[in-house]
Amino acid sequence: MITHYIIQSVFVLVGLMAVLAAVFNWDWFFTANNTRFIVENVGRVRARLFYTVIGLFMIATGVFFFLTLQGMI
Repeated sequence: MITHYIIQSVFVLVGLMAVLAAVFNWDWFFTANNTRFIVENVGRVRARLFYTVIGLFMIATGVFFFLTLQGMI
């Protein structure tokens, strides 16, 4: 059961980091090897939008599974 909470926390934290990086336009985030592919292909503005959407989706997924585990949904 504790494993579920750890995985949900990881989803929320990674999603929060992606959203914060997109909102504050963190240079170190968008020049990293993992994000450089998207930035080079679609541009920085669209990459920021993409990571905002992905981050919000990850946060929503973590919250959804938390509520499901609690039996609220």
